[in-house]
Amino acid sequence: MKPLETVYWLRLGLGIAAALICMGYGLAVNGISRTDFPFTTLMNSMSLAILTYLGSYFVIKRRFLTKVEKTTKLFTTGIGIYFISWIVFWVLIYTALAV
Repeated sequence: MKPLETVYWLRLGLGIAAALICMGYGLAVNGISRTDFPFTTLMNSMSLAILTYLGSYFVIKRRFLTKVEKTTKLFTTGIGIYFISWIVFWVLIYTALAV
């Protein structure tokens, strides 16, 4: 597999992992309610997802720096799939636990 393909699939997995991290944090701080969804839960989860993405950039940059032509490609590759997978799995897990 090419290095950027590997980065893409890593970001997909990290999006799912970030959703689990956000859900664990949400359970620890606020709990889950079927009737009440605090706005702070969404903002905290978004912040954790962004921090996880930025942290993954530095780890991936260290690993794949010599294997790609442009280092900016390491930042942008997989950004869409990361946030899409994060939001889909975060909503899915939240909905499953709220029932």
